[in-house]
Amino acid sequence: MLDKNGIAKRIAKEIKDGYYVNLGIGIPTLVANYIPSGINIVLQSENGLLGMGPFPYDGEEDADLINAGKQTITTVPGSSIFDSAMSFGMIRSQKIDLTILGAMEVSENGDIANWKIPGKMVKGMGGAMDLVASAKNIIVAMQHINKAGESKLLPSCTLPLTGVRCIKKVVTELAVLDILPGGGFKLIERAPGVSVDFIRASTLGKLFSENSVPEMNLD
Repeated sequence: MLDKNGIAKRIAKEIKDGYYVNLGIGIPTLVANYIPSGINIVLQSENGLLGMGPFPYDGEEDADLINAGKQTITTVPGSSIFDSAMSFGMIRSQKIDLTILGAMEVSENGDIANWKIPGKMVKGMGGAMDLVASAKNIIVAMQHINKAGESKLLPSCTLPLTGVRCIKKVVTELAVLDILPGGGFKLIERAPGVSVDFIRASTLGKLFSENSVPEMNLD
């Protein structure tokens, strides 16, 4: 079973050379620390930054440099800072190759709910709705089950939706799963030490798998 950094490390393997990538709030921000060596990518933040680096070391933070989740970050040579209108212009014109988002729930059809729990105060929906409507490829980084042991991969979402039929892949503490075009989760990889039976029992949505499912390679 993976921790949050393990989820981020596995998702980083999906990033290809030359990609422009947006990292959502939560687990996705950790992906910046695991970009594979030998590839050149550009990380974009919807609050107006192109060219994010990894998180700063303790004592080296600059309070003026933050991501959309208000975490202090670093920049790389050639980075650019601009207003959020330009940032969302990039997003809406499909300049982003890959978006990595957190989620509260994902359905077997690729719907995502990640912005609101009814009855709880939220500051706003953020940029997720623009991102899911415009991104070329969306991967979700999330916990497979909640604190009560209930599945968050469902036949249909119970929380207010952020986007419909937009998610391509989900990476959790238990597994890597693709969303099939006709609906359903396809089990691609399992976390080290986690059985297919346990993943199946932890997934309420339709789950498909081959006879043999490999363990994730995090090296």
